[in-house]
Amino acid sequence: MANLNLEKDVSGVLRSFSDSPPTHYSVEIQFFSLLIEKYSEDGYESKEFEAGGYKWKLVFHPNGNKKKNVKDHISLYLAIAGTDSLDSSWEVYVDFRLFLLDQNKGNYLVFEDALIKKKCFHGAMRSAGFDKLIPLEDFTDVSNGFLVDDTCVFGAEVFVCKERRTGKGECLARMKEASVCKHVWKVEKFSSLGAEFYDSEPFTAGDYNWYL
Repeated sequence: MANLNLEKDVSGVLRSFSDSPPTHYSVEIQFFSLLIEKYSEDGYESKEFEAGGYKWKLVFHPNGNKKKNVKDHISLYLAIAGTDSLDSSWEVYVDFRLFLLDQNKGNYLVFEDALIKKKCFHGAMRSAGFDKLIPLEDFTDVSNGFLVDDTCVFGAEVFVCKERRTGKGECLARMKEASVCKHVWKVEKFSSLGAEFYDSEPFTAGDYNWYL
């Protein structure tokens, strides 16, 4: 196996190993070589998955994020999806980890931000992740087990820590102490009444006027 540096590096990525698979989502990419040809410019977006009450997807750049002038590295990001139903001031703080399967050993290389544990997703920042997740040379090295038979497996764990969005609610106000009011309407000569309906004289109860 190539000598992988598991300490904090210049790209701010903290690496570790885990025997447990990612809790929320994994995506198997077959024919990685074809992915490079087709998605090198704009990157590949996975299907949406749910975690913490929100929808997410993985965005994968097989030869570096060209928009950030990254090359010779794998770029991988977590992106929030389905935000059209949220109000304009929504914010979601998440603690997330990205995974890469070592197919030789059956465990995972785990990636976390070495500086900021809780990322804030909002209208102006809908994705977060790593421009330089792993050097392409290490990724394609067969002895590392990340790319075997042109196939690789990535994954994600997403834990929502805090959120701010407008939703349904109610207001509980202190009410005045209820007062009991009685009103008697005496109807005379009931048998001789011929109209379809009658109104009583107005009476007051609880600072309001009422009638029967």
